[in-house]
Amino acid sequence: MDPIRFETHPDRYHHFELKVEGNTARLIIRIDEEGGLREGYELKLNSYDLGVDIELADAIMRLRFEHPEVRAVSIESGVDRIYCAGANIHMLGKSEHGFKVNFCKYTNETRLGLEDASAVSGLRSLSSISGVSSGGGYELALACDEILMSDDGASAVSFPETPLLAVLPGTGGLTRLVDKRKVRRDLADYFSTLAEGLKGRRALAGGFVDRIAPASKFAGAVTARLAEMAAESEDLFAHRTGKGVTLDPLGAECTGDGAEYRHVSLRCDHDARIAHLTMRTPAAPEPTDAAGIRERGADYWGLRAFRELDDALLQLRFNFPGIGLVLLRTEGDPQTVLSIDQALLDNRGDWFVTEILAHMKRTLKRMDLTAKSMFAIIDEGTVFSGSLFELTLAADRSYMLDDPEHPVSFEIGPLSAGDLPMSNGLTRLETRFLGDPERVDAALAHEGSFDPEAALDHGLVTFAPDDIDWEDEVRIAVEERASLSPDALTGMEANLRFAGPETMETKIFGRLTAWQNWIFQRPNAVGETGALTCYGRPERPRFDFRRT
Repeated sequence: MDPIRFETHPDRYHHFELKVEGNTARLIIRIDEEGGLREGYELKLNSYDLGVDIELADAIMRLRFEHPEVRAVSIESGVDRIYCAGANIHMLGKSEHGFKVNFCKYTNETRLGLEDASAVSGLRSLSSISGVSSGGGYELALACDEILMSDDGASAVSFPETPLLAVLPGTGGLTRLVDKRKVRRDLADYFSTLAEGLKGRRALAGGFVDRIAPASKFAGAVTARLAEMAAESEDLFAHRTGKGVTLDPLGAECTGDGAEYRHVSLRCDHDARIAHLTMRTPAAPEPTDAAGIRERGADYWGLRAFRELDDALLQLRFNFPGIGLVLLRTEGDPQTVLSIDQALLDNRGDWFVTEILAHMKRTLKRMDLTAKSMFAIIDEGTVFSGSLFELTLAADRSYMLDDPEHPVSFEIGPLSAGDLPMSNGLTRLETRFLGDPERVDAALAHEGSFDPEAALDHGLVTFAPDDIDWEDEVRIAVEERASLSPDALTGMEANLRFAGPETMETKIFGRLTAWQNWIFQRPNAVGETGALTCYGRPERPRFDFRRT
């Protein structure tokens, strides 16, 4: 099976058309039925697979970076009487369990990226529903700032997963109903078991959509509301001016054993079930002023290196499912990355710098949410300073070499103080020291670099073996981790990584992903007589009605 690639371009879209019209845009869903990522299913009724969502993620990114003038986007259908039927059921039925779970996780991250675009960039989104919007199609609508639906007697919103498929809406829809839209629990319960969904005034009355318009006035209502949303955003995000920055291809060299980028290397040892993921600082200093950073564009290290890291993480999830442990390393000059971090901090008022920081944040969140064990290996020649120190904090464990003849150190940079938060809304330092917040201030106030002794004293690394024990201690830890049950480790890590407050994001991933992971393996869904298995067949599903 060919490996999945996560880069695309509007010129190569099969399923979307992106139209930029002044300070507004239209993202038109017109899914190619024969354009599935893999063979064996047709994407009927504007249903989607991973390939569709890769294009959606790309479109959102390009609006943010290449079109800073766009303040509002309408996500609408180009197919008569259908908005989006959600994830393709036959695709799910033919997919391995791990792929299904990672697919749902990716679609969640994409929709959270749409919400982040509104909060950070002022890119307001309007879901313009004309036709049936079911399952993941309605979940896409819920990720938008507003939902405008045609009141035509046919257009409807629905979550048919529980009554028809014996699974859950896989993209955070249940959480968004009650947390984001604050729909009453009893109404949400009724709605989520009503396969045909709600239309017009009933959907509006329950809070499932924001506005309705008669079919004869729907197109005009979309245009008018889109213009209003753009004007509202203009008042709050007036700094988003100037020419956009083209997101050039990363040009990775991909093989069956990993991928090589300009600043990132991914090398997999399949027999040992281990991957080596290395990030490198740039060979030369980067500009320190906003104009210079914009001139560097997509080649600026803070953007390119983290785009490469993002792609590498997706490669690990989908193309290397047998890898259980990722060893994180860094190379280069610590002062270079510290200078880059300071320049980003100093120029946060510039729209492009804001987008770079937001992308770094989203990429590190992707690392937090990746179901692989992560160990940071801090030894001779590594550079875990500045924003690269976040890799240490994101790791499940960190090992730092204590060798006086080959000194190893790192320095915390300014971005660790709050510009790169986790899904729980806290920094990684705050999450690490949840029970002792004074240690966060002590770590940030520390002058200069941390040697192994200081790093241990401040609680910034897990272990610091000396040069005599280093190789054996790291080797034993790696071999032990790679030998443990991947299922147990996934659950353990997901429970430990997100201490502190719950947010909509942590609820989506901590609750939905865990439950969906379980439900997707239950006979009621995927057994011989399960609902997902029987979908599209003449026989009815037969359930084991015992509750667990």
